[in-house]
Parts: sequence; C-alpha cells; structure tokens
Amino acid sequence: MLNLAALPNITTRTMFSALTATALFSVASLSNAALFNENLPTDKDAEFSVGVNVMAVNSAYDLEDNTEVRVLPGAFYDNNRVYLRGAQAGVYAINDGVNQLSAYAKLAGSEFDPDDANGALQGLDERKASAEAGLSYQRRTPIGGFRAQIGTDVLDRSGGNTARLTYLARITNDKLTVYPSIGFEYHDADYNEYYYGVSEKESAETGVAAYKSNSSLNPYVNISANYDFNKRWAGFANQSLSYVPNEQYDSPMVDSRTESTTTLGLLYKF
Repeated sequence: MLNLAALPNITTRTMFSALTATALFSVASLSNAALFNENLPTDKDAEFSVGVNVMAVNSAYDLEDNTEVRVLPGAFYDNNRVYLRGAQAGVYAINDGVNQLSAYAKLAGSEFDPDDANGALQGLDERKASAEAGLSYQRRTPIGGFRAQIGTDVLDRSGGNTARLTYLARITNDKLTVYPSIGFEYHDADYNEYYYGVSEKESAETGVAAYKSNSSLNPYVNISANYDFNKRWAGFANQSLSYVPNEQYDSPMVDSRTESTTTLGLLYKF
C-alpha cells in the first residue's frame, strides 16, 4: 500500500499536474482508435487575429469601487492543431470535428488589492491572479456543444484546482455570430481559502473576522458576439455573470452575490 505520509514534499498541485499530463498522453495515444475519427488536417489558411479589449470587471469583493476597467491585448487563432482564444492557449490531442481534447493554459483567479478595499479590509494581504493549466474536452452535437475542463493553479498562488462543465450554442446571421453558454464552475477548498479566507493572523491584526472556506459550485451564464465589419476588421463583445455561493459570500471580504465582466473589443485579421 502506498503511504502518503512518506511523500511530504509532493503537493496537491504537483500530483494533479502529473496526473493531467499522464491522462493527456494516454488519451492522445487513442486518437486513432475506433472511438474517434481521424483528426482534422492542419488548416494552413487559418486566420490570425489580434486586437485590444476593454473590460469592466464588477467584483464581489467589498471594495470602494466594485467596478474596475482594464485594457488588455487579445489574440485568436485555430489551425486544428493549436489555438489561441484571448487569454487562453492550447494544443489539441484529439480534434476530429466532433471531439476535441486539448491541454490548455490561461490566466485565472481573482484579484484583491487591499488599497481598494473598504474599512478594516485594507489591512488584509493581497490576493493575486494566477495561471491555470489543465485538460479540456468538448463534444459537438446537433443541439450544441458540451465542454468539460479541469485545471490547477500552476503558479501555486492558491494551490487550488478548478473544474467547469459548460453547454455552448452558436447562432449565425450573416456577419453576426452569437455564442451563448451556461454552466457550473467548481472551486476546491484551497482555491477558496486563498481568495476568500481570512487567516487568524490577519484577523488579529485587522479585527476582521477569521474565515475558513470550503469548496464551492458557482453557476454562470455567458454570451459572446462577433461582428465582421469587413474582411480585416471585426468587433467583439462579451458579457458574463456568475453567482457567488455561500462558501464565498459568507467571507467578510465579499459583499455581493454576483460577479460580472463586460468586454468590448476590436480585432484585426491577418
């Protein structure tokens, strides 16, 4: 029997990363099996788009101004082998037109700046955004797409793991394409403890009540739209809304039941 006590230096993140890599290698080796069709050929004519996004982030944290405006670059590309989607990049192990299995990396996590917080919360430690890596599987069906993802914090800010289950649809009308989606996002206790927990030390120094969080399930909805002005220029818009469950809302750092992000962007296609 394996004695986990004999492995004190192996973190949950390290073990998860190893299992993710093993799973991807194992499934990739089945890409030519009867379960899947042959992968799509590399699209040598795939378009590469770059642009700029203006984001209005409405945080659930108790801040002096809950809305923060950010300006970020964005890039989009997909040649059936690798892809870029805004702040996410990935490599396909399987992509046969119906099934897509990929390894991905993306920006993830929340941001809490004590300087922007209200009252005694200004004495808490900063919480930083991180980078997430994991596996994504999507199945296309006549009624839409179903995507499952599992990821881990590779920068070890929280050391936490996340998972998502999403239904996606696509509606096209001439130059306008709309992508509505709905789903659930799972955050484990380590993730929530970093972003929403208040340690005994922080409590003693600030008077803010100590808080220890558990894992949570966050429902969310999202709608994206892309409009092609011409062959080179396109506009992009996105609206997301996430419900904050009790495991996060009960934190003294939080004062809202929802988080939302509104994004407007302009893309140039090469």
